[in-house]
Amino acid sequence: MAIQFKTALVRLRRDRQLSQAQLAEQLYVSRQAISKWEQGETTPDLETLVKLAALFEVSLDELVLGEQGAETATTQSPASRTRAMNGWEFLSRYWWLVFGLLGMIGWLILVTR
Repeated sequence: MAIQFKTALVRLRRDRQLSQAQLAEQLYVSRQAISKWEQGETTPDLETLVKLAALFEVSLDELVLGEQGAETATTQSPASRTRAMNGWEFLSRYWWLVFGLLGMIGWLILVTR
């Protein structure tokens, strides 16, 4: 996260022709904090990330992941981001189906006799 965030922050700040001091003033943080974010030494908290995204009029994805990361995150379908369930996970989630299946098998055995 740090590499994409720091490059996105520098790019967005420079695109808007803001100095580190001007950005710090708008966010009510020190200029040194901005410098540390841009160097990748630290990262801002979530509240500050939201303020940065609003200030630069970008999504949090674009701010944190960079332009390419934001495109990847939005173009992936939810199904492609999840992995397939294994048998044990399926049974732990749908255990109640076992009773229905056993009931149907029992009914079929009784009917066919």
